[in-house]
Amino acid sequence: MPQAHETSVGHLISVRRHQLALTLDELARRVGRSKSYLSEIENGRKRAPSDAVLAQLEEALDLPRGRLIDTARWERTPAPVKRDFARLQTDRRAVQRLSEMIASGSLDEAYRSGQLAQLVGRVAPPGSDEPSPVALPLEVPLINSVSAGYPTEFTDLGYPARIADEYVRCPDLRDPDAFAARVVGDSMSPDYREGDIVIFSPAREVKAGSDCFVRLERDDESTFKRVFFETDGQGGELIRIQPINNRYPPRVAPREQVAGLYPAVSVMRSIEP
Repeated sequence: MPQAHETSVGHLISVRRHQLALTLDELARRVGRSKSYLSEIENGRKRAPSDAVLAQLEEALDLPRGRLIDTARWERTPAPVKRDFARLQTDRRAVQRLSEMIASGSLDEAYRSGQLAQLVGRVAPPGSDEPSPVALPLEVPLINSVSAGYPTEFTDLGYPARIADEYVRCPDLRDPDAFAARVVGDSMSPDYREGDIVIFSPAREVKAGSDCFVRLERDDESTFKRVFFETDGQGGELIRIQPINNRYPPRVAPREQVAGLYPAVSVMRSIEP
């Protein structure tokens, strides 16, 4: 599409007429209009004519079809809409630049120079209640696997928070501490399959019946299960760690033995033929 917002109908007509070495009289004869009428359009004293007249001018000036019409429609666009459009274009350029930085591995340098903060601010201005028209999908670290069988030893490979060798993108998530893990085993089938990538959000509220990444105090074990909250005969808090697959028994642990519960918010899987 022609960049209709970059100029005016009158300017386009004038530039093209001079390129073709046409006088106003000659152009007026070609389109059946008066010289004074065309002069007022070129000088911006008269608004752009109808689409029918603009189509005649496009043909007379050998311009691409729709060039003048698109420009005229842009001129008629209300000012607030133009401002929103300009902001959207700016945000798209910021997103493209951020994507280039990610691909080239130059994020560290951009962070130190302050350029990264400037680009992020253009995409989502700080303190603004108005959502950005273009949102970057969150890069979520994939931190190994989580057993969907019995709890097994889990390691985050010693990485700091939000750092990993592999990432997945989750466009509808805004939790900076979110993480993902691959499912191992079949105790959460049929809802989850081995190899599924499940995304967990520590910011999401844990409710009875939530499917959670469960971290246990003993030996730093972890597992992926559905959780329920119960009490023992003395009123102590218990957590029932329940597989979905009824071939596996549940496990009940005192609340103090559970180091963390992180609800699942999304699942990604490959579609097999």
